Amino acid sequence: MPELRKDPVLSRWIIIAKERSKRPTDFVVEEFKSKAGFCPLCPGHEKTTPHEVLVFGRDVGASSNSGGWKLRVVPNKYPALVIEGDLDKQGEGLYDRMNGIGAHEVVIESPNHEDRFSDLPQDSMYLVFLAYRERIRDLAKDDRFRYVMIFKNHGMAAGASLEHSHSQLVALPILPRMVTSELEGSLSYFKYKDRCIYCDIIRQEVQQSIRIVCENEHFVTLSPFAPRTPFEMWILPKKHSSSYADLDEKSMYSLAEIFSESLRRLDTCIPGVPYNFVLHTQPLRSPNLDHYHWHFEIVPKLTSIAGFEWGSGFYINSMPPEDTARYLREVF
Repeated sequence: MPELRKDPVLSRWIIIAKERSKRPTDFVVEEFKSKAGFCPLCPGHEKTTPHEVLVFGRDVGASSNSGGWKLRVVPNKYPALVIEGDLDKQGEGLYDRMNGIGAHEVVIESPNHEDRFSDLPQDSMYLVFLAYRERIRDLAKDDRFRYVMIFKNHGMAAGASLEHSHSQLVALPILPRMVTSELEGSLSYFKYKDRCIYCDIIRQEVQQSIRIVCENEHFVTLSPFAPRTPFEMWILPKKHSSSYADLDEKSMYSLAEIFSESLRRLDTCIPGVPYNFVLHTQPLRSPNLDHYHWHFEIVPKLTSIAGFEWGSGFYINSMPPEDTARYLREVF
């Protein structure tokens, strides 16, 4: 029989359609068809991108926008929001509008065109997470911005337009609705129980061990109780923290370790699986929050959003998270 599950933070209902349940080998993955040609993210093409805002690995004294790098962050050539200008907030009757002010950047994760994020050595993955932290800290200095969204689209089905491994960063002048809902839901729980709901989730999941994928000293990867899609995973710090920008270097290496393991487990279950991951963290310049807990959400793109989902706001998931966690644990 199908089962309705409620997300404890967002109060979002998910339908677990067990009678549609599949094995990992049942999912069909569409891959990029390799095309010989120009890639703007590859070494040697640095002058074709906007001027880099952060670089790791290049020799001291070398000219900017040149080769010899391990990671680059550049403004998006076709930004969703632009950094120049004023917000100019206006009302038009009952409607609100403002200028599309923000920052849109691309994190080029490796100079090697063939590298996949899940295959990166941990030292290289560490640089990616370090770049995220440094860009959040820098963009927080701009009072126009309230939130920095960091995300990755991997694979055509997940929205990637370039094959070269990269992630993106968008600084926003408003708080995304998803973040606002998480803040409100976790604050409501904290007022009632005087505890962080994410800390309680971690404690219960580790104790029960049925939805745990893997863990290390500082982090845990779990299949959430009410996942939107098969093989959805959350990576959370075991120690309470509301701000990703506060992450220290030692913990960042630990994050690279568990992120690498989690994605390799996923890719072994479903080779070439398309996915999105998103960083959820507190708003810019916010004091540390006792009720909120930063985390990454990894959402494989294995199902389609159709009329029922758009109309109801529900997601239909064909695999219980207990099954997906078991597949991911046992894959190696």
